[in-house]
Amino acid sequence: MINIKRYAAIDIGSNAMRLLIVNIVEQEGKEPQFNKNSLVRVPIRLGQDAFTVGEISEENIERMCDAMKAFNLLMKVHKVERYMAFATSAMREAYNGKEVVALIKKRADVKIEIIDGKKEAAIIASTDLHHLIKTDQTYLFVDVGGGSTEFTLFSNGKLINSRSFKAGTVRLLNNMVCDIVWEEIEKWIKFNTKDYEEVILIGSGGNINKLFKLSGKMQEKPLSYMYVNSQYAFLNSLSYEQRITELGLNTDRADVIIPATRIYLNAMKWSGARNIYVPKIGLSDGIVKAMYYNKI
Repeated sequence: MINIKRYAAIDIGSNAMRLLIVNIVEQEGKEPQFNKNSLVRVPIRLGQDAFTVGEISEENIERMCDAMKAFNLLMKVHKVERYMAFATSAMREAYNGKEVVALIKKRADVKIEIIDGKKEAAIIASTDLHHLIKTDQTYLFVDVGGGSTEFTLFSNGKLINSRSFKAGTVRLLNNMVCDIVWEEIEKWIKFNTKDYEEVILIGSGGNINKLFKLSGKMQEKPLSYMYVNSQYAFLNSLSYEQRITELGLNTDRADVIIPATRIYLNAMKWSGARNIYVPKIGLSDGIVKAMYYNKI
C-alpha cells in the first residue's frame, strides 16, 4: 500500500524565482521517495534592483505578483497540500522587501518568509545527500546564488561548519564584490579544510547544473578541476550572444554562468579539491525535505 503526498516549495532568489512541486511516495518499511512532479522557473532578476538601487522596482513587484498568482493556481491544480515560500539575498537587502511580501500575500495569497544566509545554508544542507556523502570522507558543499554563496563543510557524515558570504553572480556582474570578501572566503575555506587530507566539492545551483549538462557526463560522475577551468576559459572566449546561440543558454543564464564558475573554481583551488560532484539539488529541494521531516 502506498500513500502519496504533494508538497511544493517556492524559492525567490536574486536571479530567478522557482516553484517546485514534489510527489512524496510513502511505503511501509521503506524510505519515502521524493519525485519531482513539476518545476517552473521565472527569470525575474530581483538582485539587479536590490543590490544596485536598494529596493525592488515597481515593474518587478508587478511581475512578482503575477508570478505568485500563477504559482498559486498551479499549486491548486496540482492539489498541493502543503507549501513554503522563502526569499533570499535580494529580498533580504531591499528596504521595501517586507512591503513586497505583504503585498504578495494580499494580492496573490502566497505567504513568503525572508530568510537569512544561515537558515538558507541549513535548508540546502538538509537535502538528501547521504547517497553522495560517504561517512569516511570530507566534502565542501557550495551553493552559488545570485546574491550570496553558502559554504557547508561535512566530514565523517557530520556537518562541521557553515557560512554564507555576500558573493553571488548578480553582485559579481555589477562589480559589487570587493577584494575583502574574496579574501574572507579564501581564509574561511583554507582554515576549515586545512586539517583534512582530501576534500571533495559538491556544487549546487543552476549554473553548475548547466555546466554539468554541457559536459555530457553521467549524473554520478564528477567534473575535474581541469575541466571546470577549461570551460571557464571557453565561456570567457565567447560573447554573450554566442553563449545564447551556440550553447543554447537562456538569456538570464548566459551572463551569470561566468561569475558562478569563478566561485566554484576558487572554492576548488582554496580547498585543494580535484573534483566537484553536481547532484540535482537546491534550495527548493531542501525546503520540501525540511518540511516533510518537520525541520522548518
